[in-house]
Amino acid sequence: MENKVETIQVQIKDFYGDECLADSFNRKRQTGRKPEGEVHIYDVTENGEKKLLHKSNLVVYLGREVLAQSFLRSANGLGGTDYKDEFLTWFGLGSGGVLPADPLNPIPPNNQNTELESNVMINVADASCADYHITDVDPGYSTTGFYKHPFDQVDYETDPDNDDSYIIAKISISIGVDDANGSQISEAGLFTGASSAGGWPGPFHLFSRVTFPALVKTADRRLVFIWYLYF
Repeated sequence: MENKVETIQVQIKDFYGDECLADSFNRKRQTGRKPEGEVHIYDVTENGEKKLLHKSNLVVYLGREVLAQSFLRSANGLGGTDYKDEFLTWFGLGSGGVLPADPLNPIPPNNQNTELESNVMINVADASCADYHITDVDPGYSTTGFYKHPFDQVDYETDPDNDDSYIIAKISISIGVDDANGSQISEAGLFTGASSAGGWPGPFHLFSRVTFPALVKTADRRLVFIWYLYF
């Protein structure tokens, strides 16, 4: 008899535009100048979707620096790090989004985040993954394996609020029955890198981070992340 696999879907939305830009003509500054978004987690059943929770996420300062240089293909010549050859291409999981004593209460991400708080190993041997670390060789990594997962698919959708322009990017990532088992997952992030090739060792730079109540990943549970970027 085939084991039943439970599917948890995590929908994340990153917004840009008016929330992070000021109007240079009217000198009007928007409140909370930071690209940010929202997160919805669903228990996907045969009868449809049941919403579990709603939280916010954040595009961090580091992600915005990388995005600026990558978009212009020009490095910061004022002592900054050269990110111009990087692009958004990797996904990571972590267990540091909550306090150990309060796993249902996420700690909000902040602009100064440059990494996930506590990285979770995603797969031991999947050659399509990246960021391989070995226990006792790499400080801060307690399990040997790959810590970054590639995007499964990127689609573009029309935005009805902007003349149906294709300015919504939809990134899909599936954490399957063989991935990250035994981990308590409470944070996730999108990362940039100079390559999307399996086994890429890095460097990686955090673009956006989300925290949420802890989900225990087991072999009978599949996590599907749908991450929307609204430009």
